[in-house]
Order: sequence, then structure tokens, then C-alpha cells
Amino acid sequence: MALQTSPDSPAPLREVVRGVQGWVDRLGSVWIEAQVVELKSYPSVTFLTLRDPLAEVSVTATVDSVVLNGAGPVQPSAQVVAELKPYVHTKATSLRFACTDLRPSGQGRLLARLEQLRQRLAAEGLFDRERKRPLPFLPRSIGLITAGGSAAERDVLENSRRRWPAATFTVRNVPVQGQQAGLEIITAIGHLDRDPSVEVIVIARGGGSLEDLLAFSDEGVVRAAAAARTPIVSAIGHETDTPLLDHVADLRASTPTDAARHILPDAREEARGVQQARQRLDRAIGNLLGAEQQRLDQLRHRPGLANPLYGFELRHDQITALRDRARRSVQNRLQAEGSEIQQALARVRAMSPKATLDRGYAIVADADGATVSSVDQVSPDQALTLRLADGDLWVAVDEVIPRSTEPEGEQP
Repeated sequence: MALQTSPDSPAPLREVVRGVQGWVDRLGSVWIEAQVVELKSYPSVTFLTLRDPLAEVSVTATVDSVVLNGAGPVQPSAQVVAELKPYVHTKATSLRFACTDLRPSGQGRLLARLEQLRQRLAAEGLFDRERKRPLPFLPRSIGLITAGGSAAERDVLENSRRRWPAATFTVRNVPVQGQQAGLEIITAIGHLDRDPSVEVIVIARGGGSLEDLLAFSDEGVVRAAAAARTPIVSAIGHETDTPLLDHVADLRASTPTDAARHILPDAREEARGVQQARQRLDRAIGNLLGAEQQRLDQLRHRPGLANPLYGFELRHDQITALRDRARRSVQNRLQAEGSEIQQALARVRAMSPKATLDRGYAIVADADGATVSSVDQVSPDQALTLRLADGDLWVAVDEVIPRSTEPEGEQP
């Protein structure tokens, strides 16, 4: 019921605000479809800005963290369906909205479902890096799963054979979208994985919408790829496309063309590498042979090889020098010893009685040969021997005259 007011009978502002608040409250909660424009999170509340996809109309609503987390990953530009409860903030008299429920809409709902599946498979360890296997350097045969006659098949085959002309492929053509696509891809993976000649499997498809690539996010396909013993390369769509198969594959190629670069080496680059390796080997062998030849030349020009008798001559010269040195050493020793003998002989001769005899003295000895040094040792008529320098004299003592009885001034 409208308020009856006039200049003479105005209504209090509080009644007008309460009236507006009552009208808004009677509207109750409403479900709206909109696009997320902006998210601003604060410790106590998150502000969610929503915009009508067909008109320049937008509102900002507060949303509880429980409601926001229950909606899965909500990013700007995502399409959502939200339950909004409008209310009037009486203090500022402003219209505000509270978001009491939030759900992905359209593609957003699909993304949320895929994200839940991704988290579940990741928790099982299917995406762990430790499960990734290295690709063979040059596989005998390459398994290819793709749509028959598609651009993806042509890109993989042509680019692979351009890189390595002798590349061999085992191709399994399957539908890559639609309800039966997942089952066909699972069957193809099993068939190629059992083939002993296939050493790597490439699963390829060109670009498309999220719905077009759903077969490569199918849980059965992901589990079949994880269970395969043969390394798997995922080459789905473009760089921005990331189906769940990319996470479980042993290698993710950004495009089918890029897959060829990963599974096969470039024959021309390998040929250049081989040529460079041969050149390095040639240089290394040449350097080694040159060094050994120089060593042989040095050995050949050594005196011992130039003259076989060089060693004997060298030892002969050494022996001669040693002999001469020994001779000189012996001679020097003999001269030194001779000098010492001469000196000793001179000393002996200086003390020898013979030297005294040479000066005219004589040695007196009795009949027994004992030296007589005193007159007290002889008696008259005793026979004595006088030893002179040149012979002996036998004499008889006529008289013994002691020195004390000699006249003074007489010489003996």
C-alpha cells in the first residue's frame, strides 16, 4: 500500500526506508544466470561481481567461502547460476545482494565436473611424474590413434616421415568425438599396447571446443592410458587445450605436428651429428697417430738406437774414468802413506843407536851380549865386545878405572 504524503503531511524517512525494505524482502531469493566479472576475497568475506551476458547490467554480491568452494574453481569470465537474496542496507539505504548458492552453468558446469575428476585421478597417483616413461630414441613401429583422413593424421604422418623417412606406423582410425569415441579409443589403446612391434603410441586430434575434446577426458580413456605398458604421447588440440589425457600421458605434445618432433629424431640433424662425430674422431686419431709418430722419431734418433755400441762405449768411458780415478786415489794414498813412513823412519833413525855409532861411539857388551853401561859391571881380564859402526872388536879389560879417580882436567 502506497504511503499518502504531501508537503503538509510528509512521511518520516525511516518509514520510507522500511517500506522499501519490505518490498525488497517480499521479492525473496531469486536464481539468476550471469557471467563472473571479478572476485575480491577478504579474510571475512568475498565480493562477487556478476554481469548480465546480454546487457550492461551488473551487481556485486557477498558470498560465503563455503558456498564459493562448493562451486568448484570459479574464475573470471565463467558462466554461473547464482541464488541471490536482495536486501536493503538501512544505514546507507543501499540495495545489496547476498549469494546463497552458486553453481557452474553450461561450460562452467562441465569444467567443474572435469576438475573434480582430475582431482580424484590425481589423488590416486595416475598423474605422478614417477609414472612417466621415457620414449624410445628410434621406435621400430609407432602406433597412431586418430580419426581416419583427418588433418591430425596427415600432420603426424607427414612430419614424422619428413624427419625420418623410414618411420613405420601402425594406424588405428577411430571416432574422436561422440558417445562411442571413448570406447573406441580404449579398444585401440589395448590393441596397440599388445602389439610387440609398437614401441610408442600417439593419440592425436585437431583443435575443437571443450565438448569436442570430451572423449580425451573420459575416465575410461585416462585409466586405459595409465595401464598401458607402451609409452603414450598425447597430441590433442592446440597449446591451450588440456584434456585429462595430457596429464596421464608419458609425454604431452602441444599439437599433432609437435608430436612428430618428440617421437622421432631429425635424420638430417642426426646425419650432421654423425658427420661431426666422425670429424672429431678423425682429428683425435690423427692427433694420436701424430703424437705416436713423433715419439717413434724421438726414439729412433736416440744415440742408443743410432749406434748399437753406444751403450758399451758409454759404459767403457765410464769404467775408464772410474779406473783412472781409482788409480789416482791409490797413488795419492800411497804417497800419503809413503810420506808418513819417511817421517816415521826419520824419527826412528834419529833415535837409532846406529846413528850414535856412526858418530864414533861404541856399544860395550859382555860375553852374554848384555850391554855394559857402568864400570861396576866389568872386572879386569874380562872379555868384552865393542860394537862399532862397521864391526865388532873383542877386547880384554886390563884395568878398571872409575871416573872419580881420573886426574882432573883429563878427558875420558
